[in-house]
Order: sequence, then structure tokens, then C-alpha cells
Amino acid sequence: MKRIDHNGPTPQQPYVTRAAGRAWEITKARPLALSCTAVLLVMATAALLADFVAPRDPLAQDIAGRLLPPGNDHLFGTDGFGRDVFSRVVHGARASLFVSALAVGMAAAAGICSGMFSAYWGGKLDLLLQRAVDVLLGLPYLVLAIIMVVALGPSWVSVAFAIALALAPQIARLSRASALSTREEPYVDAARAMGASSFHTIWKHVLPNSLPPVLAQVSGYFGTAVAAETALSFLALGIPPPYPAWGRMLQEGVRQYFEAAPWATVFPGLALSATVAGAALLGEEIRDLLDPRRSRSRRG
Repeated sequence: MKRIDHNGPTPQQPYVTRAAGRAWEITKARPLALSCTAVLLVMATAALLADFVAPRDPLAQDIAGRLLPPGNDHLFGTDGFGRDVFSRVVHGARASLFVSALAVGMAAAAGICSGMFSAYWGGKLDLLLQRAVDVLLGLPYLVLAIIMVVALGPSWVSVAFAIALALAPQIARLSRASALSTREEPYVDAARAMGASSFHTIWKHVLPNSLPPVLAQVSGYFGTAVAAETALSFLALGIPPPYPAWGRMLQEGVRQYFEAAPWATVFPGLALSATVAGAALLGEEIRDLLDPRRSRSRRG
């Protein structure tokens, strides 16, 4: 019988070794991108599994246990109503990330479509769309978001729509600039010469080749959307109570009991800072990855 060497390498080891080596190469090449991705994944996982991650009901009040410091029973302490701060931070992540992702998705869809069609057809359509973009860009995005929320009333949908409307003009301007350069490429002229329709040319040639720089820029807008949603909640224009939101937690902590219970403000602030910084830095890394010239100029 053939002797089996139990001390020798198993068939799985070479593959595992190669995978580990590849992961280590990526880690060394883009450590910042990996760290930011890990932070955002942790936040997203906590938001999706908030009902399982949070140890307590974020809305349950316990007046006898109000303003307790962080400890074994309450990891992040309690607020002025005895509510568990850790549970509220986790559920607040669900609100902020969901609204921000929805807002960025709507802004990207509207901005990319309007920019592409404006650049490809030009003429009066381009003039009309760009003047509308100029008007919207003339207002600070947060002021525009506040106006829309006041007009529509605070709710999940209205907050997401307001942030999307504030971000869409910036994406539309970038999409138009990228599509203008792609429109002059020889393969676009060849598609027209072969009788391809305008929609087919845009869908098959202009959109795929002009989309990467736009998506790289859009990736950085997620942090902007999170900050905008928090600002609206801080001004009592965000997601209506009693559902927890980071901005409202900061507002309550700063206004009511910052000196007596700073943890009620510090922990939501840390979660917000980590999310916004992670999204912004990851957007920078993605833009560097898609534009090598920009990466070399930054290193220089």
C-alpha cells in the first residue's frame, strides 16, 4: 500500500498560499483603500443586521437608568431618556446609510442620463439642461436640500430626494464633460456611419466609455450624502422621530446633556466621522486607480 504522509502539504495549501499572497499584495498596494472599505463594510453590516447587532430596543426608555456611563450593561452608556446609545448608533447607521445610498443612486441616475443626452444631442436641449444645472449649482447643496425638505416635509423619501436633487447637477456637469470627449471618438463616428440609432450609440458606445470617471467621482459623494443627511437631522429636518438618526442624537446630546453625559454625543460623532472619512478617502483611492496621471501627480 502507498504510504500517506500526514505531515506533508495538503492539496488545498498551494491555492490558499496563492490567495493569501495575492491579498497581501493588494493590501500593500492599496492599504488606505482596504482600510476604508473595511470601515464601510463594518458600518453597512451593522446597519443591515441592526436588529441582531443592537442588544436593546433603541426606542425603549428607562428613566431610572438615564445618563449611565459606558459599561457592561450599556456599551456606549445611556442618554437622557435611559435609551441605550449603542443600539441607537447602530440603528442610526441604518437610517443614514440607507437614505444616503438611495440619494446617491437617484442623483447618479438623473445626473448621468441628463449629462449624456445633453452632450450627445447638443443644441437647444443642451442649452436648456445646462441652464437648469447652472441655476441649481448657484445654490449651496445643503441650502437646496433644506428648501426641498421644508417644501416636501421630513420623511425618508423627501430627505433622500432633497439630497439627490442637490448632488445631481454636479454629476450632470461631470457626465456631460466626459460624454463630450467620448462623442468625438472614431468608434462613435463608425457606429453612426453604420446606421446605428442615437439610443443604441449612447447605450453601447458613449455610456460605457465615459462612465468610469463619473462613477469614480460619484463614489466620493456618498460621504457628502451622509454628512448632508446628518445635518438635516441635526436641524430637525431629517427622518422624523422617534426613529434614531445620528444628526438628531448629536443635536440632543450637545443641547441637553453634553457636560453630564458626553458619551451620548461622542459615539454618534465617531460613527459619523468614520463613515464620512472612509467614503471620502475611498473615493480618492478609486479616482487615483482609474486615473493613473492623477495618482502620479499626487505622489509627485
